[in-house]
Amino acid sequence: MINNLKPKGLAISMIIEAESANYGEGVGNVASLKKMSRGKGNQYTYISRQALRYNIGEQLGEKYAPVKAEGSGEKKVIQFDESATIDEYPEIDFFGYLKTEKGTGGKKRSAKIRISNAISLETFKGDLDFLTNKGLADRLKDDMNIAQAEIHRSYYRYTIVADLDQIGIDEEYSIELPNSEKTRRVKKLLDTVAFLYRDIRGRREDLKPLFAIGGVYDIKNPVFQNVVDIKDNRILVNQIQGVLYDNIAKDTYCGLVEGKFDNDNEIKSKLKSLSMPEFFNKLKAKVDDYYEGN
Repeated sequence: MINNLKPKGLAISMIIEAESANYGEGVGNVASLKKMSRGKGNQYTYISRQALRYNIGEQLGEKYAPVKAEGSGEKKVIQFDESATIDEYPEIDFFGYLKTEKGTGGKKRSAKIRISNAISLETFKGDLDFLTNKGLADRLKDDMNIAQAEIHRSYYRYTIVADLDQIGIDEEYSIELPNSEKTRRVKKLLDTVAFLYRDIRGRREDLKPLFAIGGVYDIKNPVFQNVVDIKDNRILVNQIQGVLYDNIAKDTYCGLVEGKFDNDNEIKSKLKSLSMPEFFNKLKAKVDDYYEGN
């Protein structure tokens, strides 16, 4: 198959705000948040890329690709069924697949939509929530069970990048979708990210972006992934400007929910920020232009 599309990458780095959104393996009766350490041992909670991929796939509003179990016991592997192809299932068009088959090299597709972990921009201080089932125990006039859970409310940063020229093309099955369908899928992904949420432990956490910056570029680097940051509730604008090379700046848009950060005026002045709906509409227009022009 010959891909005639010019290589282009969509990259968006976003700041969201969430509380206790991804738990890992607990210790005893204490539920532990997923964390990593940096610097002098400071701990930062994170929402894993797998968790974000799950929520995006769940909220895309497209059919799930069929899966099957191969093998048995400890060697059992759950994977996408051989019948699952990208023309019917955007999920595997976006996030790829690995299909193993005994006696063959199998089939695989790398992810064309790549998601970073959402890492907190404020350190974890060790706060705990004390939990009981007193309401149920009182009904039986019995002793209640006790547990604890780590809690952390913070801003988080994550990045999504998309290989636009690879969406809707699968050489393993000799499939190429019409550009109109590629456009529909990418725009639906953007709509999903704009209103993303996560259900966890009886809560629905709002993961829609409060700040976002990105665009459609001739390079596929996650341009702003390591420079979008916050200090004292202010977006560090100078860090972002430090990577705005001419070829990046001309294609970059910024979205802002006003009132959340203490330097709105600086963001609007130096980054020419738009409202968040305007930001996503600009990106969708660029996606339209890309596929319609090829």
